[in-house]
Amino acid sequence: MMNKLYIGNLSPAVTADDLRQLFGDRKLPLAGQVLLKSGYAFVDYPDQNWAIRAIETLSGKVELHGKIMEVDYSVSKKLRSRKIQIRNIPPHLQWEVLDGLLAQYGTVENVEQVNTDTETAVVNVTYATREEAKTAIEKLSGHQFENYSFKISYIPDEEVSSPSPPQRAQRGDHSSREQGHAPGGSSQARQIDFPLRILVPTQFVGAIIGKEGLTIKNITKQTQSRVDIHRKENSGAAEKPVTIHASPEGTSEACRMILEIMQKEADETKLAEEIPLKILAHNGLVGRLIGKEGRNLKKIEHETGTKITISSLQDLSIYNPERTITVKGTVEACANAEAEIMKKLREAFENDMLAVNQQANLIPGLNLSALGIFSTGLSMLPPPAGPRGVPPTAPYHPFTSAWDRVLPLPPPFQFPANVYPGRQQMMAQTHSGYFSSLYPHHQFGPFPHHHPYPEQEIVNLFIPTQAVGAIIGKKGAHIKQLARFAGASIKIAPAEGPDVSERMVIITGPPEAQFKAQGRIFGKLKEENFFNPKEEVKLEAHIRVPSSTAGRVIGKGGKTVNELQNLTSAEVIVPRDQTPDENEEVIVRIIGHFFASQTAQRKIREIVQQVKQQEQKYPQGVAPQRSK
Repeated sequence: MMNKLYIGNLSPAVTADDLRQLFGDRKLPLAGQVLLKSGYAFVDYPDQNWAIRAIETLSGKVELHGKIMEVDYSVSKKLRSRKIQIRNIPPHLQWEVLDGLLAQYGTVENVEQVNTDTETAVVNVTYATREEAKTAIEKLSGHQFENYSFKISYIPDEEVSSPSPPQRAQRGDHSSREQGHAPGGSSQARQIDFPLRILVPTQFVGAIIGKEGLTIKNITKQTQSRVDIHRKENSGAAEKPVTIHASPEGTSEACRMILEIMQKEADETKLAEEIPLKILAHNGLVGRLIGKEGRNLKKIEHETGTKITISSLQDLSIYNPERTITVKGTVEACANAEAEIMKKLREAFENDMLAVNQQANLIPGLNLSALGIFSTGLSMLPPPAGPRGVPPTAPYHPFTSAWDRVLPLPPPFQFPANVYPGRQQMMAQTHSGYFSSLYPHHQFGPFPHHHPYPEQEIVNLFIPTQAVGAIIGKKGAHIKQLARFAGASIKIAPAEGPDVSERMVIITGPPEAQFKAQGRIFGKLKEENFFNPKEEVKLEAHIRVPSSTAGRVIGKGGKTVNELQNLTSAEVIVPRDQTPDENEEVIVRIIGHFFASQTAQRKIREIVQQVKQQEQKYPQGVAPQRSK
């Protein structure tokens, strides 16, 4: 889409040639026509990055014929809808902080990182309503953050500017197949597109493509894959990202062929003895690849005869949620290791997606895509299928992602776009999506049913004592922001003694608030390295249930609680010898990673609710009548 720019505060003496020369002198050449009016002008840039560069370079900084010119997006009032662009964001600003800031002014449906060559970050934000976007512009324009002043503009909303008329399916139309549906409209399970992303030395890109593209065509044909080489991005970089879309077998075969080409080229040019395989993987998946105490990696190394290392967490940034897995060995050994590594990553992704779908079904109306609870540390979002460190032009949400840069609902939910292509909304009825930031456009939809959950729930979450400061923040800023974002009351209970290893965080709020608050806390602990990089964050949560329903949670012979543990992967403990409190309630302990804990909490609440409904329907002493 063309990006039209408005150039204002021009002197009447300014000519179109003046503008062309000024833009050219600053290496912002204008390819199209300059539409000059009295005191202002319009120019077009086909690329959003160039448009941003022009705004940042010229607006309020350049004088032409005695007047300081203004440059911004040209968006008519009619098209000023829900989409805004925020520029000059500190590059080290955590997503969690940005999400919380944006959420103060309304429901954020989507946040998309824009790839620019500026030192600061740029995001496109879509709010649920036009009014919320307007409020955000008014409140955030000029917002100061660590000596950075936010710059905000409306950007065209494609849904407003070019509404697509409803289309009737034509005979022979293939659109249903493209959407993952079988002919006739029946829904059909579609294999998840989990692409392999690798880094290849820039000097080998030409050999991989081949003369007139013949080599890469041969690879894609033989492996039935799609291979995207992001060679035009990050000019001057020593390595280029390559994304391979195919079946697991096709992916591995394409990777093997690329390795063979690179090794042959290296042998002929005597550049290196062995070319390592470098796989990119979202940080949220890497912990499960490594395994407890590194067992998974050691096993792969032993079975394939390779040496595997993983880049440091310190390399992660707002632009790059991926870590580099470097595999050293022969071509054959590296190819075998790739198959095993991708198998583990794929399993982790599919498990997260399953957990997300369970959350969607268990918390009716929960808008996961607007939650933004997954910071770079939480396993919710895998990386974009765009160039490394360059979030694709797909929605970002913070997740899912997934994983957060993770799933959308009533207002569509979007995952961070920095994990594979398009963090898009995840609706409960389809597997088309997961972490847009990680995987290609996946969508989900509104919940068809509603459960009468109690309005307020109380969860006691236990965190390491040394993490209390990080959760509270300077002068309580972080915990206040978190409470505002989640819509929950969050308090840290006093320590029970001087040497306690854990502190209790008391979270009070409805299901969606619980999900948001707990998710952010899990993410914060991972992000601040309170847990070993090789392990997932597992916390203990306590919820109270009526003592009369504890037996139902346990089940006959422990059957229910065992099934619950198998379903959720959480450890669920219902002590049998508890003395009920003054409210006739007992504590259920839940230990596990975020999704496991959330699923267990919701399932237990569901059991309690079912018991309450039965008690209301059949009061004590009144048995259901049986038909004779």
